[in-house]
Amino acid sequence: MYDWVLTLGQEVELIWRQRWSLMTLLYLSVRYGGIGYVVMYMLGLITYDASNWTSVIANAMLGVIMIARLHAMYQRSRKVLIFIVVIFLATKIADVVILAILTMQISGVEYILSGTYQCMLDYAGDFIFLDSMTSMLDTVWEVLTLCLAVWIAVKHFRELRQHSTSGIIGDCFTVLMKTHVSYFASFLAVSCFQYSLFSSTFSTDMYSLDTQIYIGLSQILQMVRMFVLGPRLILGVREYHAELVANSDTASAMTSIVFEERVHVSTSSSV
Repeated sequence: MYDWVLTLGQEVELIWRQRWSLMTLLYLSVRYGGIGYVVMYMLGLITYDASNWTSVIANAMLGVIMIARLHAMYQRSRKVLIFIVVIFLATKIADVVILAILTMQISGVEYILSGTYQCMLDYAGDFIFLDSMTSMLDTVWEVLTLCLAVWIAVKHFRELRQHSTSGIIGDCFTVLMKTHVSYFASFLAVSCFQYSLFSSTFSTDMYSLDTQIYIGLSQILQMVRMFVLGPRLILGVREYHAELVANSDTASAMTSIVFEERVHVSTSSSV
């Protein structure tokens, strides 16, 4: 909510008042779906299954945003698009299948503690192994997108240095990489927490105080990644485009920047 208040002015100017596109819908879905999810989670209205499926859906939408960014950075290369779409679909379909299996393996168990009835989750089968598989698949996807982004950014920066030019395209790639790196850093933090939970120290007693605190911190970081830094992948680049239009006559050389609807920069043939 705090981040939403801070960026509300930018959102109105850069999202609501602009031409609507797929990226606009993805931004609003992740942003406001996330706010609703967090509010219901704090009120205790979100079940374990709903939490897992919400994460899968949110990560899928963020994956589409990443595909659009990479497609633009690679000058709308069809080969690159096909490659990343195939990897994306493979990882997300596997996530859905594994989550469906996990949902069937989880059951509620009623306990009487200090004279009160409490319902706790009972994990059957290879729950820890399957859960770790979803984390590994997500890690493969995020590392792949980061490597592709870094590779093309370094390539462009080298070409610009060789021709002693920078300007619009250099600044654009700088903005893209800053938002991508901050997003990946948050993913890395969440992954470290999740992989630690799979260790024998935590997995042996899922209901201990230390484990529950650890899980709570992991969930907070996960929400920040999906619902705060995720939308900033779009908002940050649109903010750069707005500043470019307002402060520079050379903005007309850029036919469209990321998520306006595509990232395709019309500059000299050397780029």
